[in-house]
Amino acid sequence: MKKSAKFITTAMLAATLLIPAMGVSANGDSTEKANGNEKFRVLVDSANQQDLKNAKNQYGVQWDFKGEGFTTNMNTKQYEALQKNKNIKVEKVPEYSIEATSSEPLAKYSTMAASQATPWGIKAIYNNSSLAKTSGGAGINIAVLDTGVNVNHPDLSGNIEQCKDFTLGASITNGTCTDRQGHGTHVAGSALANGNGGLYGVAPQSDLWAYKVLGDDGSGSSDDIAAAIRHVADQATALKTKVVINMSLGSSAESSLITNAVNYAYNKGVLIIAAAGNSGPAQGSIGFPGALPNAVAVAALENVIQNGTYRVADFSSRGYSSTDGDYSIGKYDVEVSAPGAAVYSAWYTGGYATISGTSMASPHAAGLAAKIWATTPNSSNVQIRTNLQNRAKAYDILSGSGAGVGDDYASGFGFSRVQ
Repeated sequence: MKKSAKFITTAMLAATLLIPAMGVSANGDSTEKANGNEKFRVLVDSANQQDLKNAKNQYGVQWDFKGEGFTTNMNTKQYEALQKNKNIKVEKVPEYSIEATSSEPLAKYSTMAASQATPWGIKAIYNNSSLAKTSGGAGINIAVLDTGVNVNHPDLSGNIEQCKDFTLGASITNGTCTDRQGHGTHVAGSALANGNGGLYGVAPQSDLWAYKVLGDDGSGSSDDIAAAIRHVADQATALKTKVVINMSLGSSAESSLITNAVNYAYNKGVLIIAAAGNSGPAQGSIGFPGALPNAVAVAALENVIQNGTYRVADFSSRGYSSTDGDYSIGKYDVEVSAPGAAVYSAWYTGGYATISGTSMASPHAAGLAAKIWATTPNSSNVQIRTNLQNRAKAYDILSGSGAGVGDDYASGFGFSRVQ
């Protein structure tokens, strides 16, 4: 629940490993226009510290990733000129975004529908068709890295512990995480809506860290996301608390900054849950960061029973059939499944909306992880991940393209549930 003293403490700890330098401003997207020249985000690095220092002074710094270099904004002429410097390595920073299929609701509602207090996905993950309310998650934080969150939404306001924006400039902005797109608020609702407005998420007693890493168009620069991931890890360490990161975002392009940030956070005890992507049913279609070994990639299930189980949605991204049955996780593997089609949840207007996508499946799994962790707070992130896997094995998914008995490239280990 909301703890004002702790909120102040986290604000004071806003800059730990990553200390953004001044000199570059951002508009929330990875590109901007200055003097008629379109600018884009780049990563600059050099083994020669003096050359690196000179580049920082010349171009300014967005985020300083220390041994990985720094990011900044520059135009094409500047980029091409810097590429000619043999002592400097420069590359464009990939953009990450919410999937187009998850960016617009199937339906919107201004008021809460009593019949949706526990939406189908919540009932399914609890394995209780008559479920009226949820519980659990106390003492565990869920960091939603997304388009922001409406912190005044009646079903979320009581859970807000941190609210930060990584898209406004060369620093972390505390106390603001405005969601003007809706996606982040919807994701947060599925994970931990507290029922104060009538809607329940999986773990309603969890605390919410709302980190805005995507602009109002649903896209953002991977360095902003990487900075946020590292900040979560540093906050978890500084505050001696357990954190589950949810990232319902992605790209087909791997970002070294995000990969290294995920590894950094995972090694510091943070559990990372990510959407598999909405590019199925083709094999090898999982996006990053879900495709990373240290992130739990979540596939989307439909509210359809076939072959005695829920069905993997066609849009849900798949891994490779060559890894079927090995019950191990590597790059491009789906790990678990969760409800992700026609999911009812909170909306940025203060109302509610129904959306489909693995973006919706991921927070169900994140909420479940928080609920489990709260019952065994001394467990490590690795142990909670194993717990999720074991729960998934108990509910094998046998329906949907690529789904079959045991570990498969469509549903992973299966459907992780409360009971």
